[in-house]
Amino acid sequence: MRRIDNRARNHASYWAFVLHRVSGLLLALFLPLHFWALGQSLEGAAALDQFLHWADQPLFKFAEWGLVVLLCAHLTGGVRVLLIEFGPWSGQRKNLIAGGLGFALATGLVFALALKL
Repeated sequence: MRRIDNRARNHASYWAFVLHRVSGLLLALFLPLHFWALGQSLEGAAALDQFLHWADQPLFKFAEWGLVVLLCAHLTGGVRVLLIEFGPWSGQRKNLIAGGLGFALATGLVFALALKL
């Protein structure tokens, strides 16, 4: 009988993989809502203005911030995968992970500071 080894789940690369996968799934779940919102413009200016007025709430501003953080996290996770796949080094993975997460967090904070609630 084979024992389940959980040591890999304690590694930073595993958590970077999880963050990249979860952010991708959440972005994919966002797409139908995004397409629906874009479809409001096809129904005329009044429908789009009504939607934009409805979306001008603090909850939507927070959701926009979350979307930017998800996009940044997914982007940095993808760049991390590309660097690992095509880079000649192997010992700098923790630095790449930390730098990518720091970049995603900093971008999200800059976006949050620019919001007008």
